[in-house]
Amino acid sequence: MFTSVLATMTVADLDAAESWYTRLFGVGPDVRPMDGLLEWHLSGGNGVQVFAEAERAGHSALVLSTDDLDLEAARLRDSGIDQPAPQPGGGARVLVLSDPDGNRVVLFGA
Repeated sequence: MFTSVLATMTVADLDAAESWYTRLFGVGPDVRPMDGLLEWHLSGGNGVQVFAEAERAGHSALVLSTDDLDLEAARLRDSGIDQPAPQPGGGARVLVLSDPDGNRVVLFGA
């Protein structure tokens, strides 16, 4: 049985991605395991890696759940991440974002 997940987003410009994902998560990366790799640790042993790999940049997707989608949307707007309003989707509401490379980041929740 699998007990946790570590998702990877591929980007071309690691500095731009670090700025964007720091705003997304509200904190800087937890670790830098090696050159070209940033890692944020989430609850339950889960996490997100942002990996500099220009040839694959922009082809990743990440879905994150939240208890309060409106609060997250407001926090992101205040941090400079512009986005449309949350929309109905998949039996909940979703907020679809794109990082600087065009990777899709979807927040879902109530």
